[in-house]
Amino acid sequence: MMSAKTKIVVLHMKELIYTGIFAALGILFIALLIMMFFPGEKENDTPVQEPSVTETAALYIPGIYTTELVLGNQSIDVEVIVDKASITSIRLVNLNDAVTTMYPLLQPTFDSICEQALTLQSLDGISYTSENKYTSLVLLEAIQHSLDKAAGQNKIN
Repeated sequence: MMSAKTKIVVLHMKELIYTGIFAALGILFIALLIMMFFPGEKENDTPVQEPSVTETAALYIPGIYTTELVLGNQSIDVEVIVDKASITSIRLVNLNDAVTTMYPLLQPTFDSICEQALTLQSLDGISYTSENKYTSLVLLEAIQHSLDKAAGQNKIN
């Protein structure tokens, strides 16, 4: 007579996932406790150093700088407002309905460039799509010209 009976074990996937998550959290918790209460070597009490003069040097001369952008027979101004260390605002001035009608990609492209420039605080690394490449390049050139004025590289206002 055979006494070996086949046993079937049913594992539910949801239970396995929950068990794995709780086990990982438990291990993480124990590791954090060990790092908190046994930090290894003590850090020396070093005073916080003040930034040097070169670190806090002004990047720009604070002010409002504009560059005229001629599109067809219409002109608009690209206005860049800077403080000593950052770009605070970029906007189009004197933008009328005739320009937005003739150049429908101008405003959305400008908004995208401005958002990236204010986030990056630079024109390096700004991305644009191929469908508005030339519009982007014209706008970037105008903004760069205003930033050059703000940096004191171009004395003509």
